[in-house]
Amino acid sequence: MANRHHSAIKAARQSLTRQERNRSILRRVKTFMKRVHSSIQENNGDAAKTSLQEATSELHKAVTKGTLHRNTASRWISRLAARVNAV
Repeated sequence: MANRHHSAIKAARQSLTRQERNRSILRRVKTFMKRVHSSIQENNGDAAKTSLQEATSELHKAVTKGTLHRNTASRWISRLAARVNAV
């Protein structure tokens, strides 16, 4: 950690806080995406559609909080939707 300037110490502290928040948000997003993938593998169309809606909501929340870029979230949603529609 920085040890010279007060602003550097504060910046390092903020960085750790943001890192924890981003990790928890991404962990939650990936959990919802795994639910979509598992329902696709089981060929359960209804469960896949509902889990896709939940995953889409979580991805949009991650974009709102600044964890993911909106194009990245859109790409992930598009890929998930294509797989769900194939089931």
